[in-house]
Amino acid sequence: MLAFTRPTAQIRSRYVTYSPSRLQDALSGHPGHLTPEQTQILEKVSLATMNARLRCRPGPVLRPQALTLPPLPQFKTELAAEGYYNPEKHDDPALLRFLRARKFDIPKAKIMWIDTQKWKVAFKVDELYETFEYTERAEVSKLYPKFYHKCDKDGRPLYVEQLGKLDLTKLYQITTPERQLQALVVEYEKFQRDRLPVCSEIAGHLIETSCTIMDLKGVGITQFWKVKNFVQDAASISQNNYPESMGKFYIINAPWAFSGVWNLIKGWLDEATVAKIFILSSDYKKQLLQQIPADSLPAFLGGTCNCPGGCELSDAGPWQGRTGSSIKSRKNEIEKAQHDVSVESGNGAPAIGAPTNGAVVN
Repeated sequence: MLAFTRPTAQIRSRYVTYSPSRLQDALSGHPGHLTPEQTQILEKVSLATMNARLRCRPGPVLRPQALTLPPLPQFKTELAAEGYYNPEKHDDPALLRFLRARKFDIPKAKIMWIDTQKWKVAFKVDELYETFEYTERAEVSKLYPKFYHKCDKDGRPLYVEQLGKLDLTKLYQITTPERQLQALVVEYEKFQRDRLPVCSEIAGHLIETSCTIMDLKGVGITQFWKVKNFVQDAASISQNNYPESMGKFYIINAPWAFSGVWNLIKGWLDEATVAKIFILSSDYKKQLLQQIPADSLPAFLGGTCNCPGGCELSDAGPWQGRTGSSIKSRKNEIEKAQHDVSVESGNGAPAIGAPTNGAVVN
């Protein structure tokens, strides 16, 4: 059984510290790395508003120093007013990912967030997460291997995709485009609900991103045009609904023509994103092993792991046997205990800027 190295409530702390040295922080916008301006955006709500809400409840109005509820952030307040914020489902790191994706522009982040919640209802994401059965997975994997497998040295889930093996004609003889997108969405949900919470518990700090290896071996111009639409659909789902999930991204076995394409593409990206992407030729093993333990890297990519039945079907990783619901249950127990102690002792919520453990892996 995995030990809880640090209370989960600390891992997902709502409170942050700031110092001038963080002005150029590469993790700006992440929990524990907010600038004063970002903190103000997230936490902006008046005491009058809080007391107005408390007066609507039975019992006496609490004095400011006795309040145990944290300030309701502006972003949450605006989303809740329109019915798109549920504290049981939506935590601060999730909200911050959307705020970072839109440069902390609340109106734009709000549109993005609401569009995602509407998409999740229309796509029946919660139902798929609970009931989807990927019966054709083994056969699909022979034609298009893509899978999570253990972790990198920073504790991120490792994701491998071998795009060069994709044969859409054969693939759609055993499955459908709709089911492939459904399987993709289910994996994204498992990534956020199951894999990341477990990885965060083990690391003792918040982990929000993956380490991806995209293998382009066999991808030529002709192959690219055949799979372009499928890749665009998949990328659209990721960018629009699961933002800020990239930690490191290794593109290996890149064909010679890809360098010219990349020089064009990277001009459209911000520096932080470009810094996470590494374009490697067939001589990639040494650089991958600098970031990924050999026993986590499949042997066919230069590592030493040979899972029984194949790494692509093993789902090997610390998340095996644990789910997001079990992590959340434990998190709720810890937070309730801390809340009860705070109420009994008469202590209020920590002040904005109070020192906390705000570590995060980007």
